[in-house]
Amino acid sequence: MSDLGCVDLVDDDASIRRSLGRALKLDGFEVRTFESAEAFVRAGPAAGEPACLLLDLRMPQRDGLELQRDLLESGRPVPVIFLTGRGDVASSVRAMKDGAVDFLIKPVSHRDLVAAIRSAHERHRRDLGARRERVALERRLDTLTPREREVLQWVVRGAPNKRIAVELGTVEKTIKVHRARVMEKMGVASLADLVRAAAKLEVSAPVSAGVRAGLD
Repeated sequence: MSDLGCVDLVDDDASIRRSLGRALKLDGFEVRTFESAEAFVRAGPAAGEPACLLLDLRMPQRDGLELQRDLLESGRPVPVIFLTGRGDVASSVRAMKDGAVDFLIKPVSHRDLVAAIRSAHERHRRDLGARRERVALERRLDTLTPREREVLQWVVRGAPNKRIAVELGTVEKTIKVHRARVMEKMGVASLADLVRAAAKLEVSAPVSAGVRAGLD
C-alpha cells in the first residue's frame, strides 16, 4: 500500500489505462486499472486508505454516472473524479450534484489531475474519520439504559436537573447520578461535548410529561 493512497482507474480505452496508470504509479500512487464499470464492481473498491475513483464518463454497458450513483446508493461512496473527452454541461452538473470531486476534460494537465486526486484522498480521509466516529458514538449510545437515554435527551435540550426530575417523576439527586453515568458512558468531559455527540447521533427531542399526559 502506497503512503500516498490508492487510485482506481476505470476507462474502456486501453491506451489511457496504460499511460495514465504508469504516470500515476511513478508519482507514488497505488493504481488499479479496469476496462469497465462491471470489472471494477467485481473487484470491489480498493482496500487501502485513502482511495479515489478516476472514472471515464462514457463507457459501454454501465457508464460512469451510473456507476457513481450505484456507489452512492450502496452506502460506501468513494470520492469520484471524472476524466472524459466527451463531457457536457448536463453530465457535469449531475456528477457534481452526486458528489464528484472534479469533472476534468481530456486532455488534462498532469498537475491538475494529481491535485484533484489529492483533494479526493483528503475527502476520503475526512469521510472515513467521520464514519468511524459515528460508529464509536453509536456503540457508546447502546450502553445507555432506557432511563439514561431519557436523561440524555433532556440534558442536551438544556433542561436543568430539577426540570428533568419532574418530567421523569423522580428526584433531582437521582438525575445527577444518571447524568454523571451518561457523561461517563458517552466518553465526554463536558456538556458541550455531549451536545455535539448527540447532534451527530441525531438524538431526538424528549416528550414532556404534559404532552404525554395529553396523549394518554
